[in-house]
Amino acid sequence: MDLGLKGKVVAITGASEGIGLAAAMRFAQEGAKVAMCARREDVLEAAADAVRKATGGEVLAIVADASCAADMPRFIDEVVKVFGRIDVVVNNAGTSAAAAFDTVDDSAWEHDLQLKLFGQIRTARAAIPHMKRLGGGRIVNLAMVGGKQPAAASFPTSVSRAAGLALTKALSKELAPHRILVNAVAVGKIKSAQQARAAARKNVSAAEHYTQMGHTIPLGRMGEAEEVANVIAFLASDAASYVTGTCVNVDGGLSGVL
Repeated sequence: MDLGLKGKVVAITGASEGIGLAAAMRFAQEGAKVAMCARREDVLEAAADAVRKATGGEVLAIVADASCAADMPRFIDEVVKVFGRIDVVVNNAGTSAAAAFDTVDDSAWEHDLQLKLFGQIRTARAAIPHMKRLGGGRIVNLAMVGGKQPAAASFPTSVSRAAGLALTKALSKELAPHRILVNAVAVGKIKSAQQARAAARKNVSAAEHYTQMGHTIPLGRMGEAEEVANVIAFLASDAASYVTGTCVNVDGGLSGVL
């Protein structure tokens, strides 16, 4: 199926590894021009080079921190300066920090909200005027199933992700007249460098950790970043032209809510 993404300009935050990198690869494979941002220059440049080599696509790498107020507008401005337009924003930057409520202090709350919620707000705010001039666009916000079904000791992530889902719904209604579609993807347990680091903290191999985690998932395994990227690409594509204001769970059946 032709997703209609060839020649589109896609900006992805937190794109140096995991889902962000997989999304960059997927869009580049579809012929889109891809702009990637992340905090660590060396890791970002290596990721961008990997996408270029694998796809032959046009890839722009910009060092930017989604939790920094000035960085997201700068990222979007640079994308438009280089590529002349912006069609799709994928707000992927974030972590899965989770702890008991009484152990999370104000600084942890502040950092989490700046990274996950305000990062999405600032990126969207910077991109929307350019999308309006084009007559349309797509915004895909990454979330977690815990934002819909919070568990104990899931602070601050469950709260910031729930706020991101509200942002997604409200924006979808406000931007629909401008043909800007806004959706979210709620992920469950996905293989990632972050999960590999969690395995190291438990003194087990990544493979063993993934097997253990898989036992808790109805499909019996952890998800792959590429499987999330496929859904992101769909939501950004012509095939999803009548889909806005929704959130798709990509969790192997883990969540108990739709």
